[in-house]
Amino acid sequence: MSFGARDHELMARALALAARGAFTTRPNPMVGCVLARDGEVVGEGWHARAGEPHAEALALRAAGERARGATAYVTLEPCAHHGRTPPCADALITAGVRRVVAACGDPFMHVDGAGLQRLRAAGLQVEVGLLKAQAQELNRGFFSRIGRSRPWLRIKMAMSLDGRTALADGRSQWITCEASRQDVARQRARAGALLTGIDTVIADDPRLTVRLADEAAFEPPLRVVLDSNGRLPLFSRLLVDRGAPVLWLTRADIDVRSPGGHVEHATVPLQGGRIAMDAVLHMLARRGINEVQVEAGATLAGALLRAKLADELLLYVAPVLLGAGARPLFDGLDIGSMADRLGMTLLETRQVGSDLRLTLQPVH
Repeated sequence: MSFGARDHELMARALALAARGAFTTRPNPMVGCVLARDGEVVGEGWHARAGEPHAEALALRAAGERARGATAYVTLEPCAHHGRTPPCADALITAGVRRVVAACGDPFMHVDGAGLQRLRAAGLQVEVGLLKAQAQELNRGFFSRIGRSRPWLRIKMAMSLDGRTALADGRSQWITCEASRQDVARQRARAGALLTGIDTVIADDPRLTVRLADEAAFEPPLRVVLDSNGRLPLFSRLLVDRGAPVLWLTRADIDVRSPGGHVEHATVPLQGGRIAMDAVLHMLARRGINEVQVEAGATLAGALLRAKLADELLLYVAPVLLGAGARPLFDGLDIGSMADRLGMTLLETRQVGSDLRLTLQPVH
């Protein structure tokens, strides 16, 4: 199967449209669609929110009669089931689309090949795999939740040039510049959940809210607190700030009184005296969380790396030095030899204001 230069251009456009839903589509995947006839774009669409029209439906609406005989470039296999919206495969068939180019299949059990099969059975020319890697990367959280039954887990940390995250007394505001803090807000807006530990809550009293100017442009992420012994202060800003829901996780034998309202209490099992992170991630997947952003201290960050649960590291490096007495980036890794070192793949380096943002993946 070969694709021409125009095919690549139009699928790239569909991916760019899909990315517009990064802050709003969850738990649904981001999907974009471009309809073209004789190489000319006749309709475009992207999925904005769960329950609202899918990308294909919006592109068909924009194209009208011009959709007949067109090629549809879709970043994910068109659905073939009745959910909150009608099947997109049927809509493409009814509109008279001649050819469908899908970047990749949809692993969701109600789709998973059924959409492509329906299109082929109706006589449409169907081709799959154009810019597949880019499409899967765009929806890495969705593919992780469906394929691994757990969200994509990203650890966000800020550090000095000498690899320190806070002074010895815990003070860390602000290591990074204002541009980096705004960039973190956008990363938070993409996540379905922001996760932290109780020690960070007690030390820093964070709000863990997005705080972008246009609050209508994103859905507030769920704020998750790991608190095995039930120490969450009832006057903490997490509980006072009602701008986003809170999930308070403790061990089962802790008797806590949930503050109610925007706060939900749930219990999870322990493993080695600590909350079992596998159980937490599976719980979040069942709640439709595609991506989790961890904002915590060295202990939790180190534990996640040690357990091989971290999928991505987002490190903001500030051009400052905090000294040998300051707090480290990770704790508890217990690396005794070079053979035991943890490797990282550097995916991206970007300057953000006066800081450097590194995107890395652990080599498991």
